[in-house]
Amino acid sequence: MKDSKITRVTKLLLDIMFFGGVIVTLTLPLSFKFYGKYNDFFEKYYTQLLIIFFISGVFAVLILRELRCIFSTVLRDDCFVEENVKSLNRMGLYSFAIMLVSLLRLPLYFTPAVFIIVIVFLVAGLFSRVLAIVFARAVEYKQENDFTI
Repeated sequence: MKDSKITRVTKLLLDIMFFGGVIVTLTLPLSFKFYGKYNDFFEKYYTQLLIIFFISGVFAVLILRELRCIFSTVLRDDCFVEENVKSLNRMGLYSFAIMLVSLLRLPLYFTPAVFIIVIVFLVAGLFSRVLAIVFARAVEYKQENDFTI
């Protein structure tokens, strides 16, 4: 792929989000303790919220890792590979996991934001699974084409 400005910016953004996500997820205990001083809800439900947000954070970082893997194949100009099909399938599973974990938050507190997160990750999971099917077909066509040459 041509090394364009948008490619470099996208790669940089993915890297920042990935490493930032790791840092944010690992520092949740400290962040929640600090925020609990200002918000009684976070102090009262510290353990439950920590577990829910930590699990969600781990799955979000895993999604970003898969996106980085897919992006590396795009940079190699070889994006229709089985590796990307597997990444898209995993991203779908991780999205569904975040959706389910977010549903666990509903008994603690219901806000429109939680409902929106559930819908967003449901759609993201479905979209990733459909893209995996499309990429699998593209890989098949590519392999057939490579065999005929």
